Amino acid sequence: MSNQPNDFSKRSKRPQTIASAMGDLMRIFGVRASDADLVKRWDKIMGPEISGIASIAAIKKTRDGTFNITLRPTNPAFTLQLSYMSDEIKEKINKYFGRDAVAKISFRK
Repeated sequence: MSNQPNDFSKRSKRPQTIASAMGDLMRIFGVRASDADLVKRWDKIMGPEISGIASIAAIKKTRDGTFNITLRPTNPAFTLQLSYMSDEIKEKINKYFGRDAVAKISFRK
């Protein structure tokens, strides 16, 4: 055995929720299956340009398994700019999930 402890031997000072622990395991194994995972990693998925001006306000899953995503701009003036970027936003989310996951993107002021 090596003298270096692995990451699993470390304990955090505070207890973790099951969702947090599952999210970490999903990240380790490369599974992206939930809308909560999208919210948690929004900054990484969108990059600083989009995540700096918009956040996710709501996600609704449709019957066919796709998502209707509502974005909230940090300033209402960014709504028009985001509407022009909606195809790019859809593309990034679909690339993250590895399938056509987004049915519709809307905006809330």
